[in-house]
Amino acid sequence: MKQALAYAHGAKVVHASEPVHGQLSEIEHNGCRLFNDIPSGHNSGFKVVRYHSLVVDVESLPDELIPIAWTSSVDALSFIEIHKSDVPSEFAAGSFSTKLTKWKLFSVQAHSGKLQSEKVLMGIMHSTRPHYGLQFHPESIATCHGRQIFKNFREITEEYWRSSRASFLQERNFDYTACVQIPHVSRLFTEVPRRRQLVNNADGQLYRKASRSNLLKNSEGNRSCSGMVNMVNLLHPSNGVKYLKLRWKRFKNLAGQVGGAKNIFCELYGQHKAENTFWLDSSSIEKRRARFSFMGGKGGTLWKQLTFKLSDRSDMTLKGRGFLSVEDAQGSTKSTFLEEGFLDFLKKELLSFCYDEKDYEGLPFDFHGGYIGYMGYSLKVECGALSNRHKSGTPDACFFFADNLKQKLLSLKTSATTEGEEPNLQALTSSQCQASFLADKSREEYIKDVDKCMEYIKDGESYELCLTTQMRKRIGEMDSLGLYLHLREKNPAPYAAWLNFSKENLCICCSSPERFLRLDRNGILEAKPIKGTVARGVTLEEDEQHKLQLQYSEKDQAENLMIVDLLRNDLGRVCEPGSVHVPHLMDVESYATVHTMVSTIRGKKRSDVTAVDCVRAAFPGGSMTGAPKLRSMELLDSIENSSRGIYSGSIGFFSYNQTFDLNIVIRTVVIHEGEASIGAGGAIIALSNPEDEYDEMVLKTQAPAKAVMEFL
Repeated sequence: MKQALAYAHGAKVVHASEPVHGQLSEIEHNGCRLFNDIPSGHNSGFKVVRYHSLVVDVESLPDELIPIAWTSSVDALSFIEIHKSDVPSEFAAGSFSTKLTKWKLFSVQAHSGKLQSEKVLMGIMHSTRPHYGLQFHPESIATCHGRQIFKNFREITEEYWRSSRASFLQERNFDYTACVQIPHVSRLFTEVPRRRQLVNNADGQLYRKASRSNLLKNSEGNRSCSGMVNMVNLLHPSNGVKYLKLRWKRFKNLAGQVGGAKNIFCELYGQHKAENTFWLDSSSIEKRRARFSFMGGKGGTLWKQLTFKLSDRSDMTLKGRGFLSVEDAQGSTKSTFLEEGFLDFLKKELLSFCYDEKDYEGLPFDFHGGYIGYMGYSLKVECGALSNRHKSGTPDACFFFADNLKQKLLSLKTSATTEGEEPNLQALTSSQCQASFLADKSREEYIKDVDKCMEYIKDGESYELCLTTQMRKRIGEMDSLGLYLHLREKNPAPYAAWLNFSKENLCICCSSPERFLRLDRNGILEAKPIKGTVARGVTLEEDEQHKLQLQYSEKDQAENLMIVDLLRNDLGRVCEPGSVHVPHLMDVESYATVHTMVSTIRGKKRSDVTAVDCVRAAFPGGSMTGAPKLRSMELLDSIENSSRGIYSGSIGFFSYNQTFDLNIVIRTVVIHEGEASIGAGGAIIALSNPEDEYDEMVLKTQAPAKAVMEFL
């Protein structure tokens, strides 16, 4: 905002000597009203998060713009020193790590002699108008006194409008008063390309702001402007309402009797290549990261499979639209063209179910039946992205509708002493590594792409770009379930999954440690992004060193903080005001092969938005895109040379009771038409080292690639 205000008044915006993103600086200010009740200067406790690659040339500032804030020092700061009093009391508990986290601050040299050379201009104000611009982000989770800044600005704004004459308000229409009333404003809006904006309609669904008239349309075939009216219409019997009756029975100690989830799955679904089966597999349950597994297969009168493919990416008029194929339990298939896209269809499907809440009283989990499957990364075009440059070879979404398992579980209980078959597990001991996976890009090409990302960041196009690539290997016919069982043994994960869509010749073996988003029965949304990964050590001492290295890494802290702020914004679109909070920031979690840095963001869903609205607001997960999200996805599309496909998307369930739990598809082997592919990448920021980024990408492929090579 500071740069825009300065530029509109004729000042120059130039490159900073070093980009500063997701890092903290101490600030001193001149005591103006915007900073009422906020301390100033070195060791004052006023520390802010900065996201900028450009700065205002102070020499070019016109007389009407007054500097009001600037950096105070370049000393290293401790993240723990953030004032907890700046967090709402009801969310303060557990909001900050108790472990000391060091932040190194970089000096950005000002291009002027007006301020000391080591200080950077952080704020300006207009001499006669209530216009302020800040270079830092007061809304960041790590900025101190951000709440007070917004309170002060609100008071300034209210006082200004109260003092204005009534005629002043009457003479100006809404569009004019919404604009910044400053000279050269036409130059600002003509020279800077406009990005398409997102608006949030009454039912929480996000749409592009094309025109006011388009948003107000409510004719047949268009989305309703009223979430409540839309829900009532969908639940009306004439619109295909589905009344579901849930019957369930608890089998005590069944898993222990049979030998665990693996034996249960193999016994129930291990025959016939486990065709048309799913398994949401919490194979790593340490520290209550996940608790329940869900598994099922084809069967029951309500079973069906949804397969969605986006239309030709070259036709921008069809963006988000595509072909849906629905196969029912009898094997008949019906294809339709979805004008409004897959997520709109899924939203209407979930809203069409009626059920009695008493049916699931006592169930200890939120999944009560519904859709289980995946959403591919290319569905980003239904969530605000402008386009998909590359076409995915796999469907863009595939889901099963899960019907009952009662008879199979009863049969299993009666033969609980029988060992489940382990398909071809003998291959694990005799496999020999043959030809390795082939990367889509060589080491040199990947490093060159990292350099491109860093140039975009230097030019202010993005703060963080999550660059990825794919590794592939022809494997022909193989026992895919056996591979998955081997992967889950070698690399257990809390959000692992097995999916087999046999009609599509598609199997997914996922060992993801990352939750994308969950909505529980109490309306609480939770995201758990991972940013920051390091290999486990060989010895206990080395392992602890690696863990500490990650915990105190300035680069990984900056990466994680930027995604936390991004997801707080995403959840803020669909949550009750003031409810979004961060109970865990930058915790280090350990898995079989890596340590990761994980944060947790939660919020209370608004009553006027649906489960699918929540997903649409946040998909794809920010940890796989970078920030700002829409521009970053656009840049990544121009750099990456193939579709991400299922990788970077999400696997999980949408329950008919409007709950869901979805992972981020990482550490995953996708087997499609005889080829195994593994996606991997990393977040590129201003502090990145290209060679290190390549090594991190390779590290993330090792566990799934090794599992494949050992199993062949």
